[in-house]
Amino acid sequence: MTLEFRVQHDVATDASPFPSPPARRGIRGLLDRYAVHRAAVRTRRATARVEELHELEALLSSARAVIERGWIQHAWFAYLDDHGRVRKASSASAVGVQGRPLVGACLVGSVVYAAGGPTAVHSQRVQRALDLVWNALAVEEGSPVLWCPAPDVRMARVRDLTSWNDRASRTSAEVAGLLLTAERVAVHESARVQATVRDPGLARSGA
Repeated sequence: MTLEFRVQHDVATDASPFPSPPARRGIRGLLDRYAVHRAAVRTRRATARVEELHELEALLSSARAVIERGWIQHAWFAYLDDHGRVRKASSASAVGVQGRPLVGACLVGSVVYAAGGPTAVHSQRVQRALDLVWNALAVEEGSPVLWCPAPDVRMARVRDLTSWNDRASRTSAEVAGLLLTAERVAVHESARVQATVRDPGLARSGA
């Protein structure tokens, strides 16, 4: 017995995918390739930025845990010396805290300690984490982060955060709450960066 396979005339027998449109030549082709390259670069940069924001969010969470264990004012750190006595260290003497048991920290000190301690104070992780904390304090939540690498502006922001921390009526719960807000700022910024990849017009509009 012979088996026959019949194909209906209205069924497509070619299973190959739809052919891609032919590449354009000349200046139009050059523009096409340039657009593809720009899109790839934009995606790589956005991916790196999102990864950084996730790391900063974790750093801020660690800083909040530092504050919840012990919060101080008018100094960066409180630590135990070799004789078990509590000592305080300002930004100028912060390096002496490295490797010693921490008792407490101020807002800025908690971020520095969470990033690795006083030796990390000038690292990009600390600077950008403080950018997020300052935005949580001074900018409406949900707005784009005002990243600003200018040293004098960053120093002014650190003074803002220090003055806020040292206000007489301040509480440790408020400091921990500000760091929690900064974590949310990192989440909002991550979502904004990813949205600009899907719609590059958002980046140009500043949304």
